[in-house]
Order: sequence, then C-alpha cells, then structure tokens
Amino acid sequence: MDQTPLIEMCDVALASLQTATGAGIEGINWCVLPETFWVIAGSFGAGKNDFLSTAAGLQHPAKGIVKIFGAETFQLKEEILVEHRRRIGVVFSGGGRLFNRLTIAENIALPLRYHENWTEAEAENSVREILQRTDLIPFTHKIPSALSPNWQHRAALARALILKPEILLLDKPLHGMDSRHQRWMLDFLAKLSDGSACADGKRMTIVATAEDFQPWKDVARQFA
Repeated sequence: MDQTPLIEMCDVALASLQTATGAGIEGINWCVLPETFWVIAGSFGAGKNDFLSTAAGLQHPAKGIVKIFGAETFQLKEEILVEHRRRIGVVFSGGGRLFNRLTIAENIALPLRYHENWTEAEAENSVREILQRTDLIPFTHKIPSALSPNWQHRAALARALILKPEILLLDKPLHGMDSRHQRWMLDFLAKLSDGSACADGKRMTIVATAEDFQPWKDVARQFA
C-alpha cells in the first residue's frame, strides 16, 4: 500500500475567524496516511472547525505549509485545487450546511450535478443507493428544516459520500445527536474505515473532530 501522506501540515498556524486577532493554534505538524482513522479532540472554541477547513484546503493557514495529495495548497491554481477537494468529503457541523430550498435527495445529488455535470435522471440511481444505505429513503422529498438534527447530520454525511471520496473529514459528527444516532454514526464510520460498498469496498481514510475521546475509543485508531 502506498504510504504517501494524503494530508500534511508543517509548522502550521491556523487562521481564525473566531478570535479578535485572527490567529489560532500554532506549531501544528501532522500527516494523514492512507486508511487511517483520526479523531482530533479539543474543547469548545479551540479551533476545530478552522483546523478541519485548513486540512480540506478550504482555508489558507496563517503560517506554514499544507499539502493535499502531495501538492502545496497555496501554490495550486484554483481549478486544480477544486479537483483535489472533490477527492475529500467534508461534513460540516451544525446540520451540515444543507440547502433548505432543496429536498434531501437534491442536496445529496448536488455534488454529482456540479462536479460531474450529471442530470437529475443520471444521478437518481446513485442518490437512491446512498439514501438506502443511510436509512434516509423516508425523507427523500423533504427539505432539511423538516428533519431533526439527527437526520440532518446523516443527510450531510450522505452528500459527502456521493462522490466516493478518498478522505472523509467530519466536524463534530456526534454533536447534538441522541445516543441511538450516535451509535449508528460510529458503527457506520467503522464500516467505512474497514471497507464499505459506499467506497467500492476500499478502506476510507477518516478524520473527525470531537470534544471528548470517550465515544471513539473503540472505533478510531489515531488520536490527537
């Protein structure tokens, strides 16, 4: 197996929109190898969102070097950076940033419509498959605001998986969930990590942020 890091950070300082100075955590040296399962923990307001956004290439660091698939993000042209980003699935906290003017099925189809230029009909089979795997079929035609946060998290996960990414980044995926949905999420991510049909049987590389390691201790393999 190729052990080239998928994500690297070298002496990185995070830029932050949450602090008055705009400065976040400094001195980050970290790499993500293929088929690893990381959980990055920090207290509320510690900068987990900035960390994940920087790792995904969505946000430039205040200092240091970030590489995705071996290429430094700061030096990449936007069109190449977009191609790298589509190999990374991102699930944002707080409901996953779903579009409320679209149904759940339309939200999930959006990456296929945008990146692959598929029609709604062409995307239908792929969308139905991921809806079934995430138990979202009953909510196919509902809008996100009609769902509880538990199901919104699941829909955001389904949208992130529709392009079968090589890396899955999740920002506080258990936050606000009840115990039943937390257990489902942990079991589902464990299956992705071990090799799931959602990724054509390949073992997916996963990075999740959390405020507590405890729920993850029997699921993840790397902790920081």
